[in-house]
Amino acid sequence: MRNTRNSDILILGGGVIGLSVALACLRAGRGVTVLEQKTVGSAASHGNCGTITPSHLPLHAPGTLAKGLKWMLKADAPLRIKPSLDPALIGWLWQFAGLCNERDFLATAQVKATLLLASRAGLEALIADERLHCEFERSGTLYVYRNTAEFEHAAADARLLPALGMVCDTLSGDQVRAMEPALNASVVGAHWHPGDARLRPNVYAAELARVVRAAGGVIEEGCRIEGIATDNGRISHVDTSKGRHAGQEVVLALGAWSPLLGRQLGLKIPIQPGKGYSITYTRPALAPVTPMVLKERSVCVTAWASGYRLGSTMEFAGYDSSLNRVRLDALARGAAEYLHEPVGPKVEEEWYGWRPMTPDDLPILGRAPSLANLVLATGHGMLGVSLSAITGQLMAELLTGRVPSLDLAPYSAARF
Repeated sequence: MRNTRNSDILILGGGVIGLSVALACLRAGRGVTVLEQKTVGSAASHGNCGTITPSHLPLHAPGTLAKGLKWMLKADAPLRIKPSLDPALIGWLWQFAGLCNERDFLATAQVKATLLLASRAGLEALIADERLHCEFERSGTLYVYRNTAEFEHAAADARLLPALGMVCDTLSGDQVRAMEPALNASVVGAHWHPGDARLRPNVYAAELARVVRAAGGVIEEGCRIEGIATDNGRISHVDTSKGRHAGQEVVLALGAWSPLLGRQLGLKIPIQPGKGYSITYTRPALAPVTPMVLKERSVCVTAWASGYRLGSTMEFAGYDSSLNRVRLDALARGAAEYLHEPVGPKVEEEWYGWRPMTPDDLPILGRAPSLANLVLATGHGMLGVSLSAITGQLMAELLTGRVPSLDLAPYSAARF
């Protein structure tokens, strides 16, 4: 008979989502154990560009899938769908295609904005209250263009954002270069989102882990899930490489790995791993002050006091664990089209991570449909950091029997 370590709330996954849920539950008076297969924040939480972006509109804009199919054989395309006969990917793409229309795009944008704005306010408060030293700054973000037609086409998105409760200013090429001397003369304009922010994501994850432990939470790192058992409509225990665990409540916060565990539980979780890349450098002499997205190339640029990062791109290639040199090189090549000094003097890290992408670009939040003690907190796509604070708050409210601050119906797994 194996010894079982029992917890009040058992959280599977030690990224920024799992850690945020853990901290909120601890602050609400519950006991917490977090299981993480590697080290905290080592997956998608680690190497992203750290932007906090209420301005981020849904991925399923009209025409997005057509672009992906057009670029299917282009290895360095900003959005690449690797040819595959995988039924899960085909089914995901079918659902995604059905949402690439104006009506569904606008409906998702409204629901997503509500969540993002709540999290933007909550994240800043969390960082201040917990004294998280993670290079947070109310930086805003810039969406920068070199192509006049693309810039004019994006005006519709810029007009939509104020209706969703966000400020968005349109800047000419001269105006944005005056604001950001790091940009070169090819830039024709930009959209400025002053409500956005930035932090250093790997440091944010480490700081969350620090305060979770300080509040009495247990974090088991290097703890790989090997099996999960159910009994009478509940999860009875989880077998791991470090022994057996059980929880009165279990939270699945495994990001892109969520559907793999879901299959063991008879749950169909429609998440595909959207592979992103980044390169971290020491700072160039002329680094941008403001985080920016170089829109035609879909390259995100963020500078902190401690470093400089180029990132982004989206690749649907299953659970491919290779570090694709073509896609990495496309980051620096794309940045060179917009910036005087596109890269820093020294490469510190080349990285990839799998983002947990749902077909409608909304997270999955709430109780699982068939297991009474399982809560889902996954599917945050490209916005795990941005949505971490509100996810922690909502899941803690749910787990402590309070009415959630926001209606969870739009984010329920039942929508699929």
